[in-house]
Amino acid sequence: MRAILLILIVAVVAVLIAVATGFLDLRQTRGAKAPDISTSQNGVTASGGQTPAFEVETGTVSVGAQPANVNVQVPVPRLQVNPPAGSQPLPQPQPQPATNTAL
Repeated sequence: MRAILLILIVAVVAVLIAVATGFLDLRQTRGAKAPDISTSQNGVTASGGQTPAFEVETGTVSVGAQPANVNVQVPVPRLQVNPPAGSQPLPQPQPQPATNTAL
């Protein structure tokens, strides 16, 4: 039970982070409508109602490599996150200059 609760908490936190950083863009396209409920001597009847609809856009993640110049060419992994087409671009970190630390 604790494991399921922990997984749900982690999932909710991940979605919140994705929305806050602009990687996930959610827009509601259709509102919800409660069903019409009526009662009579024969019982309760419900009709109608509408579920909400959402449009979801996600960004993309590109993984590649770029050479680092330290005395020898070494491929260094590079990760680039692109937000959805209609949202603001995320700030890209600037590569740090390589330092040669000899032991």
